Amino acid sequence: MAWRKRGPEETYTGEEIEARLKEELPHWYYEKGWIRRKYKTAGWKGTLMVVNTVGHLAEAAFHHPDLTVSYAFVIVKLVTHSAKGITAKDFELAKKIEEVVMWRPDEDSALEGTPEDARFKYIKYDA
Repeated sequence: MAWRKRGPEETYTGEEIEARLKEELPHWYYEKGWIRRKYKTAGWKGTLMVVNTVGHLAEAAFHHPDLTVSYAFVIVKLVTHSAKGITAKDFELAKKIEEVVMWRPDEDSALEGTPEDARFKYIKYDA
């Protein structure tokens, strides 16, 4: 579905948010006025890597999520406070976070990716 272009402070309705998440960000969900995503990690090292990645992207975008950080997971929550709702800013940053955190090399890449060995796993990728 093509979404109508909106200004950076124009909010989406709950129904529009649910539809966009289903179509564009299936691992994200809408709850209590925020779009959210829980990234499961293999432990503290992976958690810090996710937090630092999200922090870099948020600062570069100058749009800052709330984070819940625990030993083996990170929850990212986005809302545009100034608009008091979910805006295009939230969707754009969520997409970038998802793209970078969940990135892995393609099969034909010269990069081999993280070995399957549990000693090297740091994030639990979605199937």
